Amino acid sequence: METRNIIAAISLSAAVIILYSLFFAPPPVTKENLAEKVKTEKNSDAPSLDQKENVTEISREEALQQSERIQFENQSIVGSISLKGAAIDDLTFKGYNVSLDSDEKVNLLAPRKSRDGYYVESGFITSDKNIDIPNSDSVWSISGNNKLTDQSPIKLTWANNQGITFEKEIALDDKFLFTVKQRVINNSDKEYDFYSYGQIIRNKIPDDLSDFYILHTGYLSVLDDELYEEDYDDIEEQKFTKISQKGWLAISDKFWLTSLIPSKGKEFKTTFDYKNKFRANFVATEALELGKNSSVEDTLQIIIAAKRVDVIDQYSESLKIDKFDLAIDWGILYWITRPLFTAIDYFFKIFGNYGLAIIAVTVCIRIVFFPLANFSFRSMAKMKALQPEQARLKELHKDDKMALQKATMALFKREKVNPMSGCLPILVQIPVFFALYKVLFVTIEMRHMPFYGWIHDLSERDPTSLFNLFGLLPYDVPGFLVIGAWPVAMGASMWVQQKLNPAPTDPIQAKIFAWFPVFLTVILAPFPSGLVIYWTANNILTMAQQVFIMKRTKIKTTN
Repeated sequence: METRNIIAAISLSAAVIILYSLFFAPPPVTKENLAEKVKTEKNSDAPSLDQKENVTEISREEALQQSERIQFENQSIVGSISLKGAAIDDLTFKGYNVSLDSDEKVNLLAPRKSRDGYYVESGFITSDKNIDIPNSDSVWSISGNNKLTDQSPIKLTWANNQGITFEKEIALDDKFLFTVKQRVINNSDKEYDFYSYGQIIRNKIPDDLSDFYILHTGYLSVLDDELYEEDYDDIEEQKFTKISQKGWLAISDKFWLTSLIPSKGKEFKTTFDYKNKFRANFVATEALELGKNSSVEDTLQIIIAAKRVDVIDQYSESLKIDKFDLAIDWGILYWITRPLFTAIDYFFKIFGNYGLAIIAVTVCIRIVFFPLANFSFRSMAKMKALQPEQARLKELHKDDKMALQKATMALFKREKVNPMSGCLPILVQIPVFFALYKVLFVTIEMRHMPFYGWIHDLSERDPTSLFNLFGLLPYDVPGFLVIGAWPVAMGASMWVQQKLNPAPTDPIQAKIFAWFPVFLTVILAPFPSGLVIYWTANNILTMAQQVFIMKRTKIKTTN
């Protein structure tokens, strides 16, 4: 009995410590683990993409006015391409607001001259220093359509005075995919070598960068079937390079992705580095030989997306992009988080509310683990029924602890009771709890999704507070006192659930258990309300099952 209580207390305390360390404590940074993460490989013969340019501090709006632009728009995004440098540097998501109480749309990309510059470039480079090639200052001309849509591609052209013309044909689908077919046409009697490239440049770390250990934001790639995740601060210390036969690279935010997919079947070198700006780029390692009066071409795909699961999966399948689903940070519990999201999304399509979907999934989880919980609750019910007999044994052997322990173990063995079985539901619940937190935190589908009443965003904390009677009193409370109605309901359900379990005989243990619901209420108050709703529903279902088992469990003890 005492052993079970000690183990249960340790398990619950460990669960909270693990929750805190995973979700709030930042990861330690050491020279050793930094060295392990940074991987470099042999250099290729491809020339460098380095280009000197000054970083200015003008606003996004001012920067947009400094160059002539080609507009693009489809049902998902709107923005423009700068004719100076032919960069995709202006993109807004039409379906996503900056905040729940604002109509302002999310702007992801911004021109290079702005303080928040974030843009995508592509083209060809060469090791021949005598050839003029387009750079960030080159002004391209447009022929044909003057607006890019999912029905009308555009064509950009730039020519030097050496008989070489560079062309880009850019197509846009109805969501987030840009397909860039780039070509070099040689009208001279000389021969050249060119290397195709694509690069993403970000002037600075985003202001809203999350410091949660549960989520990776920054450089991301899958190269030759291996996932690489590099933080901004790591790349500031030392660059990452790798030569690969296949894969993709990106800069990833919590909900947004800017990615490059090189041509398939061609080796390329990926580089993540920092030189006054954060850069993620690839360069083909094999040159395209451009003969006299001929042309060469290459195609790359650019996906600048809101990380919706169905969209990412669709591109992964239709474009055959290796492991592109990992653009969403499902974490090390992928085998739980991904199916869990699929289940929640399935019930959302039925009920039309993610809160109800979470409750439906909670019911399903309880059904799956029903036999295990039955075994645990049956054992706990027996433990509670054995309390009078344990009290008698304690009185009988109060001066002989060894005899008391031996008699207690004999009682458990005779009645087929396992004192540790009460920990099983906790151990099962912890990975599911982690996985659901991950789903709520990283999937854009949960962003700004309401439940009923005062819950307007299941991915954010319950905004009410016990300390102003959940809004009945006309004053606001400090952030650390925002303990909402749902966390209070969760704590209350845990307190009732405790009353159904055998009470600890040790007064110290009894006090620990008495305060534990309060402790968890405070700890879980800042967590997403969807997670607290799950925990509360799980507690209620657990209590119903436990009461049912206890009523059916009877024990006859012998003196």
